[in-house]
Amino acid sequence: MAGATAAPASCSIAMSQMLVTAKTNATPGAPRSVDDVPELLAAVARDQCLSRVRAADRPIGAARYGHMFPSLEPLVTDPGLLMRAGDNGGVCAADPSVYECPDDDATEAAGWPFFGQLVAHDITADRSPVAGGVDPEALRNARAPRLNLEMIYADGPIGAPYLFDLDDPAKFLLSRDGGDVPRNRQGVALIGDPRNDVHLFSLALHVALLHAHNGLVDLLRSNDVPEPDVFDRARITLIWHYQWIVVHEFLPRLVGGALVDEMLAEGGRFFTPHPAGAYIPLEFADAAYRYGHGQIRHAYRLVAGGPQFPLFPDLAGFGPPAPDRRLDLSQIFDVPGHPPAQRAKRLDGRLPASLIGLPERVTGAVSAAAHRSLASRDLLRGGSTGLPSGEAVAELIGVAPLTPDELGQAWPGGTPLWLYILKEAECRGAGDRLGPVGGRIVAEVLIGLLRADPASYLSLDPGWSPSLPAAGATFGISDLITLVG
Repeated sequence: MAGATAAPASCSIAMSQMLVTAKTNATPGAPRSVDDVPELLAAVARDQCLSRVRAADRPIGAARYGHMFPSLEPLVTDPGLLMRAGDNGGVCAADPSVYECPDDDATEAAGWPFFGQLVAHDITADRSPVAGGVDPEALRNARAPRLNLEMIYADGPIGAPYLFDLDDPAKFLLSRDGGDVPRNRQGVALIGDPRNDVHLFSLALHVALLHAHNGLVDLLRSNDVPEPDVFDRARITLIWHYQWIVVHEFLPRLVGGALVDEMLAEGGRFFTPHPAGAYIPLEFADAAYRYGHGQIRHAYRLVAGGPQFPLFPDLAGFGPPAPDRRLDLSQIFDVPGHPPAQRAKRLDGRLPASLIGLPERVTGAVSAAAHRSLASRDLLRGGSTGLPSGEAVAELIGVAPLTPDELGQAWPGGTPLWLYILKEAECRGAGDRLGPVGGRIVAEVLIGLLRADPASYLSLDPGWSPSLPAAGATFGISDLITLVG
């Protein structure tokens, strides 16, 4: 594993000991025997529904969705208006002439919206149709509302054996060259969440997580950890480092460090879920956390000096990537020792052509051409789940709503929340980060879910910090993506 020699010999053992300390309310920092660990691992695995027998004993039913601002009235907008706004020539479609404009570059690296997409896949999976027709109260989330990497681990080596190496079931199975997930003879990915195969970027991040887990398995074995404990310790170690990145790197870049500090110190004002009743707010799932669609560029360079390719259709997934379509992750994340990565697109309420005309293998068969537009789908989704207007949410949380000049277009009754949040990011976040409405929804939900998860580091040991080697002052995404088996 790259960089593993720099890790303290007891890094993952110490982590497990800290987990035990927090779970048993022992004196912080008190030494614990490695013999204490299996009981904790069993408790954490049970709490996370990721035990080796999860497929047999998982709870009946699924997590639910709900409204973060239930006192606000739904915004009712003509679906035809929403589809026109999101289709070619609408206000949400970027002018192709801006694709190569340097002013279109945001401050942050191009990979962050794709990391955010994986976080979304980790906590939400809504199977209802894009056009609605399902009562929001009846919506069910096929994911546990926890940042626990269920998207890669699924049911574990027993419940999902096809994801793991038959000769070494503590490790994930990869393609022969290690650059892809395993696939069946028709090219369908054997993967914890099929959505992570939708395009090359989500697939590359998924594969990086698999490599990181496998590298941790090697590190634990080199530290003489008992074999029965290796898989669960590797899983918990990876989950906690991933959670750390979400709280200390991803969120500060997206919503600002001051808001993150407020959430950590004071908790949420509008979202404080109980562990037994954690849910995903629709204002988050169907509006605020779809901000990343506005950060996607039309085209990307995959390797240094290489050509650029449109995201769709050229880099669409659901099949093995072509040999000339492998991604060097240092092209989309800033990695020490490498030139600066490509930047994300500035948030301005507009999506590039590759997202306005999604290919059928991404959308499936649709009843209206506008349903191929991701912007139209986002706008329709908010209407079908009864979201309030952006102005109503701004007034409720106590911030000045956007002016008509900032919005650029008047909407009857108020602005759809998804579009409002993108325009707010443009006008109040300089196109680089979310504004006060979008930022508060995202920060409160992600930190609230971590606090509600009894197995997260924020619940078990809020003072914990990463133990794996870091190139900078603290562990970050560049360190995670360079952990290889």
